[in-house]
Amino acid sequence: MGIFQTIKNKLGIGGVKVELSCPAQFAKDSGMVNGKVILTSKSDQELKTLTVKLIEEYTTGRGDDKKTEEFDLGTYKVDLNSSIKSGESQTHEFAFAFKILKSDNDELKEKGGVMGGIGKMAAFANNEKSNYFIEAEVDVKSAALDPSDKKPVKLV
Repeated sequence: MGIFQTIKNKLGIGGVKVELSCPAQFAKDSGMVNGKVILTSKSDQELKTLTVKLIEEYTTGRGDDKKTEEFDLGTYKVDLNSSIKSGESQTHEFAFAFKILKSDNDELKEKGGVMGGIGKMAAFANNEKSNYFIEAEVDVKSAALDPSDKKPVKLV
């Protein structure tokens, strides 16, 4: 293998491509996420692990006071220890449980009545927002930058 091919592998150029295929929304009360990850490659590569996560991006505040935190709500990880040939495609199905995290204001909103109203006002005042994503990443032996795919999902 030439130096040029080694550099391309390290940067993930012409290597493994990750495509995430899953529903656009999941039921919060089901507590389960499922879908599949499709791997394709333009060159022979060795695959170590596949990791799929449900991530919540929780944002509060406005303007300069805006803060964003990321929380892993659930994870699926499998050791692949396999190889993928040039032009080959592999499909890996996944299903894993997740747990929703609730802020203090969310817990107040669920109580309803006066306390629910206070929770709604506090959430509005803090400008609380949650966005959810599913992210799949494959650990490729020769790549310094592992390929991944990220899709937004709704929890209803």
